Amino acid sequence: MEFTLGSIAGMIAALAFVALVGIIAVPMFKLGRVLEETRLAVRDIGNGTTPILSELQGTVRGVNAELEKVGVVTEDAARVTGHATVVSENAAQLATLFSATLGGPLVRTAAISYGVRQALKGRGGRRSGGTGR
Repeated sequence: MEFTLGSIAGMIAALAFVALVGIIAVPMFKLGRVLEETRLAVRDIGNGTTPILSELQGTVRGVNAELEKVGVVTEDAARVTGHATVVSENAAQLATLFSATLGGPLVRTAAISYGVRQALKGRGGRRSGGTGR
């Protein structure tokens, strides 16, 4: 077997290729394990997320139901506030009406009765010889 320069170069190239494949094979094998671990982690996350999302869906439904109740209460409160406004306006109008119809005559009656009392008091004081004051 005769070794020519071309066959020696071919042998060196083949050995270099084998060494290169060996050097690349180790990181590729490690990368395969990393990808397998990543696949398992993603599967575990998916399995753990499903119950959480189901529970979250129930929570959101409950919150929506409570928000609907709050909306009803808010509408009722607005209605009550409107009625209270009407009642207070009616009370103010009634007070104005009372003041206009009875306030003036009551003040006059009180003034007359005060004047009559003072006059009677002054008369009674003069009879007994007092000054009236």
